[in-house]
Amino acid sequence: MPSWNIHTAQTERLLATLGPEALGVADANAFLFGNYLPDVYVGYMVPDASMRIDYRITHFANGNLIPVPDIDRFWDDYVPDRSGRARLQGCEASLLLGSWAHLACDRCYNASFRQFYRTHEMPWGDELRRRKQADFALFGLSLTISSHVRETPELVAAAQGFGPYSVLAADVTRSIAAASAIVDRNAAGPEPGARYLLLSAAWMEEVFASCDAFVRAWLVAAAQLARAGASLRAAEVRAAAGLPVQEPDDLHWMDK
Repeated sequence: MPSWNIHTAQTERLLATLGPEALGVADANAFLFGNYLPDVYVGYMVPDASMRIDYRITHFANGNLIPVPDIDRFWDDYVPDRSGRARLQGCEASLLLGSWAHLACDRCYNASFRQFYRTHEMPWGDELRRRKQADFALFGLSLTISSHVRETPELVAAAQGFGPYSVLAADVTRSIAAASAIVDRNAAGPEPGARYLLLSAAWMEEVFASCDAFVRAWLVAAAQLARAGASLRAAEVRAAAGLPVQEPDDLHWMDK
């Protein structure tokens, strides 16, 4: 999955291109933290977090290799209320939108990698995962990022009230520290001589742009629907944005 330097760069691109208001983001700081939130309790990005939550729960995904989150299910479960209108406002809503954007990016990168796998000779199992993550890490370190989350009472309260599971205040602090360390580390760039093991810089940049276009189109459409008082259910957002229907997860994607 993309690491937090990639998620930070995707967030910075989104906010810089159109601005928060066009994306329906009331609190850019909460939106940025939301782009980290699904990884807080997985155990990799914040190793000193106070608990672990299964990846299948945090990412709305099946447990197979290179999983793809069910972003429509996350959206419909937590963004609209029963009438289809926006359930939350302000900081809480921005945190939720950021978390959805994280899952959408994970789905975009992993679905693209699955397609790459189908059309290339590849290693199997853990070796495949190791090389793939090394390439993602190299790409992440090549990105120029600068954004740091500010810990505010509003952000802590929104994280504690996060719909799928509550994030403890201490873990908000730990997560912000971990994210800031990643941003600071990125200033040095990749290790000298680092090279891609499976993919390429061109492939990563293409997926980055594709992910940016998808999330931007979705959030702009959702913001327009919200202003019109229309339904915010995933199917309506996709239709308004001109996006295709979400395909179900293929549990046998590794079969060639």
